[in-house]
Amino acid sequence: MPVKSDRNDARGIAQLMRLGWFRPVHCKSLAAQEVRALLTARKQVQSKLLDIENSLRGMLRGFGLKVGKTTPSGFAKRIRELVAGHPTLQTIATTLLSVRQVLSQEFKALDKLVRATACASGKAKLLMSTPSVGPIIALTYAAAVDDPTRFKSSKRVGAHFGLTPKKYQSGETDRSGRISKIGDAAVREALYQAAHIMLTKPLAGCSQLKGWAMRIARRAGMRKAKVALARKLAVIMHRMLADGKVFNNAKAEVKTMAKALAA
Repeated sequence: MPVKSDRNDARGIAQLMRLGWFRPVHCKSLAAQEVRALLTARKQVQSKLLDIENSLRGMLRGFGLKVGKTTPSGFAKRIRELVAGHPTLQTIATTLLSVRQVLSQEFKALDKLVRATACASGKAKLLMSTPSVGPIIALTYAAAVDDPTRFKSSKRVGAHFGLTPKKYQSGETDRSGRISKIGDAAVREALYQAAHIMLTKPLAGCSQLKGWAMRIARRAGMRKAKVALARKLAVIMHRMLADGKVFNNAKAEVKTMAKALAA
């Protein structure tokens, strides 16, 4: 507005209410908010744990000491071997390794709690019947959807989480862009991870979905195929929650075999 004031803002809001230019907003249940808080806490601790490890690697590299590939259990031992004979570096490494140990313990506790929550949740157990969907992905998706009945159609879920392409149309110009990336970024990341696992790992029970995505990959590239599969998984998982049925690829495989035999 050329003149923005409290009076004009109130008039604008009243006009929106009078004309009905608004949509109701879903307020997530307390249980869904608790799950989201638990997942956020787990991710934050994991992020700080990785920051400590990367800081140690970068600090030692400046002195010509390369950590290299290690296991989580052998990381501290490798650091102590490298800083041996360097008093200042030993002090720094001891402090950061102590912090890392505390973070590691807390992360394991939160991870255990997340997995126990997934096992106790009916929605999460239902979603985990889908190949490549584990406890973290299932809880993230279930908590974000919360009430599946708030979507009139399962096809709307992909757009809700920003997995549909943007579109620009004006006059003779009509082009589609990249995905909108609106909505919950954590859900988008979880669905993309599930799609990545399905396309790169040998999993049973998802032959039709994987074949569909691989045809897209041959035509448009692997990254677009993963995004398309993530959107497809979002739709399938919503329908599973709405119908209360586990993932079942057997019927689709039977139809595919029947068509092949008929041909």
